[in-house]
Amino acid sequence: MKLFLLVLATAGAAVEGSLLVAAPRSIATARSGRPAACAAAEGAAAFAPLQNDIMLRAARGEATERPAVWLFRQAGRHLPEYNAYKAETGKNFLELLKDPVDVTECTLQPVRRYPIDAAILFSDILVVAEAFGVDVEMPGGKGITVPRPLASPADLQRLAIPADADAAAALVSERLGHVTRAVTMIRRELAGKVPLIGFSAAPWTLFYYMVGGSSKQNQQEGERWLAEHPEASAKLLDALCTVVIEYMSAQAAAGAQLLQVFEAMGMFISPESFDVWALPYMRRIVTELKARHPEVPLMVFPRGAAYALPALREAGYDVLTLDDTANRESVRTLLPDVCVQGNFDPALLVDGPEDRVRAATSDMIGALGSQRLIANLCEGLSGKEQPELVAAFVDEVTSYGSPP
Repeated sequence: MKLFLLVLATAGAAVEGSLLVAAPRSIATARSGRPAACAAAEGAAAFAPLQNDIMLRAARGEATERPAVWLFRQAGRHLPEYNAYKAETGKNFLELLKDPVDVTECTLQPVRRYPIDAAILFSDILVVAEAFGVDVEMPGGKGITVPRPLASPADLQRLAIPADADAAAALVSERLGHVTRAVTMIRRELAGKVPLIGFSAAPWTLFYYMVGGSSKQNQQEGERWLAEHPEASAKLLDALCTVVIEYMSAQAAAGAQLLQVFEAMGMFISPESFDVWALPYMRRIVTELKARHPEVPLMVFPRGAAYALPALREAGYDVLTLDDTANRESVRTLLPDVCVQGNFDPALLVDGPEDRVRAATSDMIGALGSQRLIANLCEGLSGKEQPELVAAFVDEVTSYGSPP
C-alpha cells in the first residue's frame, strides 16, 4: 500500500559551547601519536553506562517523555568546526573516513554543539562498494561517484566477491576494520552521553551505484542490469547482502547501539522490482541481525519507496523512516504502534526564519504523535543549513510538551 509522506519541521537546541569546539584531549592525544586501534582494543567492557536512553526507548516502542531527535548527516559540512577541522588536517571527506581518529572527532562535533539524542558514525554508504574493490571519488560539487561502474557481467571479475559468510567477515575485517575500530573509539569518547548509531547502505543502493556510478546520471542502469543480466545481478546482490550483514554485525559487536539501513536509491527501482530484488535482501538483513544482536534496534530508510514501509515493518524493522513522499496521518493510521522517524524538510533549515522552523516542527510532531517518534529529516543535511536553525529544530523537539 502506497504511503505519501510530507516533510515537516522540528526545531531545535541551544548551541552548546563556542562556535569552534576543541577536540577532547584523548582524541588530540591520539592525533599526536596514540594508535587509533588502542581504544578499540580496550573493548566494550570499558564502555560507560548510558546516560540518555530516549533513542533506544523510542526505537523499542516504549514510553518517552518527548520525541527523540537526531539528524541525517548531522556531522559534516554544515558545521563550522568540521570545515575548520578539514582545513587543519588538510584532508578531504574520503580521506577523513580512513582514520578512526578523524572519524571519532567528526562524529562527536554535532553532539557537542546540539543536545541531540544520538551520535551517528561519520562514514559513507559507499564504503562497502570500496571494500569490493570499486573505486569511489568525490569530485567537487558532484557528490560521491563511482567513476568506473560495472558495464557488463564480465566486470564482476574485477571485484572481490566473497564466496560465503566467513569470507565476507574476513573482507569486512581486512578492508573495513578501520570503521569498526572507530566505532569502539567513539563509544569510549561519548562516555555514555548518548547512544551511537551504526549504518550501512542496503544491497540495492550499493548495486545501483556500482553499475550506474552516480545518483544524478545513468539512473536506469540498475533496472537495466536487473532485466538484462538477472543471474549476474542476483550474484552481486547476494554477495552485497552477505557483506552488509557482516559489516553491520561487526559494528554492533564493536559498540554500535542502534543500526540504520539506508535504501537511499529506492526512487530508482520500480515497486515490482523492489519486491523481487530489494525486499528479500532487506528481510534477510533484519532476520540475521536480530538473531545475532537482538538487543540492537534496527532502523530502515526506504527513500523514494515509502510504499514498502508496511512490508519492512512486517519483516521486523523496529523503526521506519519517512521521506518526503508520505502522508503522516496515513502512516499513523496504517502503522499506529510502530516507531517512525522523520520527516522534517531540511530546506527550512537553510533560510528559516526560526519561527517557521519551530512551527513546522510542532506540526510534524502533532501529526505523528510525540510517542514512538524519532524526529529527524526527510533527507540528509546538504551543508547549506544554518547551525542556528538546526539548533532551533532540535530545541523545539527537546522542549516539546514542557511548560512554557
